[in-house]
Amino acid sequence: MGDMANSSIEFHPKPQQQREAPHAGGFGCTLAELRSLMELRGAEALQKVQEAYGDVSGLCRRLKTSPTEGLANNANDLEKRRQIYGQNFIPPKQPKTFLQLVWEALQDVTLIILEVAAIVSLGLSFYAPPGEESEACGNVSAGAEDEGEAEAGWIEGAAILLSVTCVVLVTAFNDWSKERQFRGLQSRIEQEQRFSVIRDGQLLQVPVAALVVGDIAQVKYGDLLPADGVLIQGNDLKIDESSLTGESDHVRKSADKDPMLLSGTHVMEGSGRMVVTAVGVNSQTGIIFTLLGAGGEEEEKKDKKGKQQDGAMESSQTKAKKQDGAVAMEMQPLKSAEGGEMEEREKKKASVPKKEKSVLQGKLTKLAVQIGKAGLVMSAITVIILVLYFVIETFVVDGRVWLAECTPVYVQYFVKFFIIGVTVLVVAVPEGLPLAVTISLAYSVKKMMRDNNLVRHLDACETMGNATAICSDKTGTLTTNRMTVVQSYLGDTHYKEVPAPSTLTPKILDLLVHAISINSAYTTKILPPEKEGALPRQVGNKTECALLGFVLDLKRDFQPVREQIPEDKLYKVYTFNSVRKSMSTVIRMPDGGFRLFSKGASEILLKKCTNILNSNGELRGFRPRDRDDMVKKIIEPMACDGLRTICIAYRDFSAAQEPDWDNENEVVGDLTCIAVVGIEDPVRPEVPEAIRKCQRAGITVRMVTGDNINTARAIAAKCGIIQPGEDFLCLEGKEFNRRIRNEKGEIEQERLDKVWPKLRVLARSSPTDKHTLVKGIIDSSTGEQRQVVAVTGDGTNDGPALKKADVGFAMGIAGTDVAKEASDIILTDDNFTSIVKAVMWGRNVYDSISKFLQFQLTVNVVAVIVAFTGACITQDSPLKAVQMLWVNLIMDTFASLALATEPPTEALLLRKPYGRDKPLISRTMMKNILGHAAYQLTIIFTLLFVGELFFDIDSGRNAPLHSPPSEHYTIIFNTFVMMQLFNEINARKIHGERNVFQGIFSNPIFCTIVLGTFAIQIVIVQFGGKPFSCSPLSTEQWLWCLFVGVGELVWGQVIATIPTSQLKCLKEAGHGPGKDEMTDEELAEGEEEIDHAERELRRGQILWFRGLNRIQTQMEVVSTFKRSGSFQGAVRRRSSVLSQLHDVTNLSTPTHVILSAANPTSAAGNPGGESIP
Repeated sequence: MGDMANSSIEFHPKPQQQREAPHAGGFGCTLAELRSLMELRGAEALQKVQEAYGDVSGLCRRLKTSPTEGLANNANDLEKRRQIYGQNFIPPKQPKTFLQLVWEALQDVTLIILEVAAIVSLGLSFYAPPGEESEACGNVSAGAEDEGEAEAGWIEGAAILLSVTCVVLVTAFNDWSKERQFRGLQSRIEQEQRFSVIRDGQLLQVPVAALVVGDIAQVKYGDLLPADGVLIQGNDLKIDESSLTGESDHVRKSADKDPMLLSGTHVMEGSGRMVVTAVGVNSQTGIIFTLLGAGGEEEEKKDKKGKQQDGAMESSQTKAKKQDGAVAMEMQPLKSAEGGEMEEREKKKASVPKKEKSVLQGKLTKLAVQIGKAGLVMSAITVIILVLYFVIETFVVDGRVWLAECTPVYVQYFVKFFIIGVTVLVVAVPEGLPLAVTISLAYSVKKMMRDNNLVRHLDACETMGNATAICSDKTGTLTTNRMTVVQSYLGDTHYKEVPAPSTLTPKILDLLVHAISINSAYTTKILPPEKEGALPRQVGNKTECALLGFVLDLKRDFQPVREQIPEDKLYKVYTFNSVRKSMSTVIRMPDGGFRLFSKGASEILLKKCTNILNSNGELRGFRPRDRDDMVKKIIEPMACDGLRTICIAYRDFSAAQEPDWDNENEVVGDLTCIAVVGIEDPVRPEVPEAIRKCQRAGITVRMVTGDNINTARAIAAKCGIIQPGEDFLCLEGKEFNRRIRNEKGEIEQERLDKVWPKLRVLARSSPTDKHTLVKGIIDSSTGEQRQVVAVTGDGTNDGPALKKADVGFAMGIAGTDVAKEASDIILTDDNFTSIVKAVMWGRNVYDSISKFLQFQLTVNVVAVIVAFTGACITQDSPLKAVQMLWVNLIMDTFASLALATEPPTEALLLRKPYGRDKPLISRTMMKNILGHAAYQLTIIFTLLFVGELFFDIDSGRNAPLHSPPSEHYTIIFNTFVMMQLFNEINARKIHGERNVFQGIFSNPIFCTIVLGTFAIQIVIVQFGGKPFSCSPLSTEQWLWCLFVGVGELVWGQVIATIPTSQLKCLKEAGHGPGKDEMTDEELAEGEEEIDHAERELRRGQILWFRGLNRIQTQMEVVSTFKRSGSFQGAVRRRSSVLSQLHDVTNLSTPTHVILSAANPTSAAGNPGGESIP
């Protein structure tokens, strides 16, 4: 795959270049040479290295680096290397400029209709018909001239254009600031990502972007390689190259067979050292990146051609969409590596991209579609009624004839009616919804950073609020991950604390020290503490740190042993993986024989032991009976204290009987047990409280661990996951599988449904078990609603479970790159309490949206009904187009800002989670919406029909065209806005609470917006004049308006007293997709359903909906900005595209594939891949 991509650009150096090469900055390799070297694989590559450089160390010499000491940490040298070979950084795609965003905001259909109407209205106002004929056209324009106001006819058109500009600028500014925020987030992720290199013989963690050609990098299990390199020395190294080649089998790498390591690939097993030979745009992934980057424009052209052939409609809308699509496409993250030992069937399922739009988006989309349809119908009826009424009155009742010279006057009337119709539509359509969601999510994500949650997919934050189950790892999440050996069994004695070295036979002590020092990753160390009095620093694998700490506690040192046998002298290493659950290292003895050291889970390793060292350090037989004894007397008691038991063993081979090293089962067998140690990993002090909060909030916490069942049960009891007296299950992986599989060994959902509801602890589980459990809970249909599952994981093998879960949490500190890649949220402090914070934020997002909806819908209902009835009865909407736009602005933009930024409170954790299918608008909310709408309508209609008598002013009804604004209609507009302002305060509570002011000052944004809106309203009414159709009001009139507004708060209390349970007639709205659609075969069903609705919408031509879509695409782009941090992100984005583009030459078809993967809203559920017009 890589070769194919590169063959399209030839990099072969010209011969004369090669002669000058050595002078290129004094290095013995040119950039082009290295680039062509990295295109080769396997034997070819090896041959090329031998021909050109002799061997890998020859290559290192040419690059002026040492395979053991690395580069000198010399700034000038590093800078020079960056200049010659480039830096490890792939420039990100340019962000959209503000003008592009403005142009996109202008694509909104309702705005376009308004602009057209305004321009027509403007044009007509400048065309004045000759004066004397105006009599013939009836009383249509009478009254206007008397006021000398005819010249002011243009004001309305201009005002509409102005308010449209306002809306567009606000929208564009929001998008722009959002994009900027996430760029900031991206750079933060970039700085956080580091890689181990050796410089000056010291192992350093440097930022990925600081890697240079010639660096010696340490690679280990779970890494995502940040640059291309050649392997110097490796132990049992296996790489997943599927991101570049699409082949899912792991590739074995070794210095003598296939030494080429490529950027963007995952280390699945083993460890090693490599010399970096290509970085940034010159690495394999970088080359593909540049190809795609250069191809981006062409692709877009081809894309358009392709789509036109599909007969799709090319509108400016689709173009805008396509740019977003292109961005989303590039930034689609790499499909994470599947667990090595998964069945094909599961593999297929796991590689399906994250299914379903976020629950919230699905519900909102459906709701928005429904509201949009209703608005369209209302506005159409309004226009039809107005036109009919006018035509009948003028031509039938008054019996006039249509005169040519009167045409402009009549047209002007029709335009006015049309504008009223459009205004009804504008008010009916809640374009603030997508904005509120975006603001709320963006705000939450920003704040969640402070709570140690780094959100990679925006919707994960909201899904978390619905979580009903959390499957958590034990080590490091529930526990501190600072391990220490507290008990040991050495030489027939069970020590409850660290034994004094003098009590042990020197032979045992010596064997133990060697077994621990050599048979652990050399990158694992214990360093002196940073501050006086602090604990020593543990670097690397924490279990190994505990063992090394044990060596130090025995007053010995592991460093001299390692110096005596450096890493490249190790004969063979079987690295730890989840299947073996052990690690073994073979060294060559001075007499030519071999010694194997092994360590691993005690119950697994003891089965392979046939001897044990007694107190004098001599071998004695170890029979199965002895083993059962040991398990009962030593291992179970340790485990019941919550300790993790590790067995340390060895085996000698004579020079004559060298085994077949690839036959692992034979090699690691017939062992001699040196010791069994119990490692304690204390529970984090804050965890039990966090788990209590979860249980109170209706979330079940389950522990899934690789540990012994007794250890797991002891820790679970300490955390409060299991409580005495409860009915719960603690199972081991084997027993779990036995219960859920039928005779043929297939997993049956019914069997699983019997197990999971009571299961609290799953011990000795493999990653496949974890995936099975998560999938089983998600697919289960036993409860009244589908479970929403969050999972934590840190190992490479947790990838599939993290991907399958509704929300995957990866550990920021202990987690491997692969796990982070598959996750939705990264816990930067690895702490379980951060998950509880995420739940709180998630619920808060949901509530914010509901608050906004409750407010928005009240306004919508009232405004539409007022405009509609007003227009039908008085031939003129009481609320003018410009006023409506202002109301729309406060309702949509400002209210979404105010209500979407409420901070979360602990009270959110006192209720059960909303399910997937709980409607967005609950009964209580429906009661509030209808109740407040009734109050507002009563007031407004009273004012409309008898207001002039009450205030003793002229009636504003039936005013002729272009007449000056009346006090009467100004009072209606002002009262309307006042009621909205006070209702905004009511909307702060959605569960029927009494005190709506609670915590109002903890949200400064809310206060500012309410006060600001009030101030602007005063300015509009007093000085708005003709453009806003307002005439200044007296103090008394203002006080009445305010009084009616405050009435909203009182009325709110009245509504709160009515028990919702009595109102059975209220319907809920905004349901999520139904249960039956969630089966596995219909993964795309959720999307299809929404897509179907979208298509209907388009028939209705309410394309404002694009806005929602565009925001989604932006969210996707944005969340990929978050991910695309660093070079690595770049790598992932490109590589994922590549794995789908199996045929680079034919770009027109695959683009659909990518688009559909990257932007589920636009093309999923649309098999042809054509764009939906």
